[in-house]
Amino acid sequence: MKQTIIAVINQKGGVGKTTTAVSLAAQLASERTPVLLADLDPQGNATSGLGIAKERLQATTYDVLFGRASLDGAVVPTGRPGLFVLPANPQLAAAEVELVDVPNREFALRQTLQTGAFGYVIIDCPPALGLLTINALVAAHSLLIPVQSEYYALEGLGQLLETVQKVRKSVNPSLDLLGVLLTMYDKRTTLSEQVQDEIRAHFGDKLFKTVIPRNVRLAEAPSFGKTIFEHDRWSKGARSYKQLAKEVEKRVNG
Repeated sequence: MKQTIIAVINQKGGVGKTTTAVSLAAQLASERTPVLLADLDPQGNATSGLGIAKERLQATTYDVLFGRASLDGAVVPTGRPGLFVLPANPQLAAAEVELVDVPNREFALRQTLQTGAFGYVIIDCPPALGLLTINALVAAHSLLIPVQSEYYALEGLGQLLETVQKVRKSVNPSLDLLGVLLTMYDKRTTLSEQVQDEIRAHFGDKLFKTVIPRNVRLAEAPSFGKTIFEHDRWSKGARSYKQLAKEVEKRVNG
């Protein structure tokens, strides 16, 4: 099975990164196309957002990165058809320091993910440009960057794109920008439109046509351990993420 690894990344927190990773993984998953959501954020929000208790985990991303557990041994079925998670808990924060002494440390995640049989792997990256994020950039085929519709939306993106450029030059020449996703969009404000125009000027057709609106139902879903499609599948948020999944498939297969 051809595998597509997408890193959902932005070193700014609070931009809808985890919501995007979880919703996209859930919508792409089916019996025919199993999807792995790899939680690479020590906060473990993608894990708990799917209703998985972080304190009961036998093995996590941390164990897999250091070869203490196999991918098969750490991956947890979510009870949803075709959707699996490589879970994380706060222990993963130690990996930033511990990986420094590991030979070929940038390749730890790539080597792990190559052993899995998933159609898609969606990586929820931490909101930082440390070694965990570098691992995601080395492992990924492409990047999806969520950007919040607010002033300073593009602040910090220059640094991220610079890091991407370095990874391309040194270890992952085929790393591609799949697209930039506008999140928390409020069509009633001129600010949201201005931000959209600014991002389009920077990224052109790399900006997804789909925008993710500000939506209370989207914000609530993780607290119930549910995806937006389980929590309220007719909400604006759910409809937007369905649309995004179609765009992603089109870009991946096109």
